[in-house]
Amino acid sequence: MPAAADDVRAALAARAAGTAAKADLKLLTKHFLALLQDAAPGNSVEVRVPPYAAVQVVEGVRHTRGTPPAVVEITPEVWLALATGESTWDDESAAGRVHASGERSDLGNWLPLVGR
Repeated sequence: MPAAADDVRAALAARAAGTAAKADLKLLTKHFLALLQDAAPGNSVEVRVPPYAAVQVVEGVRHTRGTPPAVVEITPEVWLALATGESTWDDESAAGRVHASGERSDLGNWLPLVGR
């Protein structure tokens, strides 16, 4: 479930000012992952943003146990840059900051998430 709008605004402001605490990063990470789940429902790709959260998204092969057919692992900082439109999937992938494997693991079509 996405976070409350006031909490998101405050955490984004703290991040922009360079004063974001771990709690702000956690709130924003979970918030934008929830928005991704709404935008791309499914279970074929697991998106991991350690240490804060992991979700399954994108329609396709349903998986019930073990590792799903596609996995994306990314740091909170890069995830937030992608979710807010500060960076692009292609740029972060080319720079090696996105670790994605498997079919449907390119999340570029669903990013950025700001404004959703």
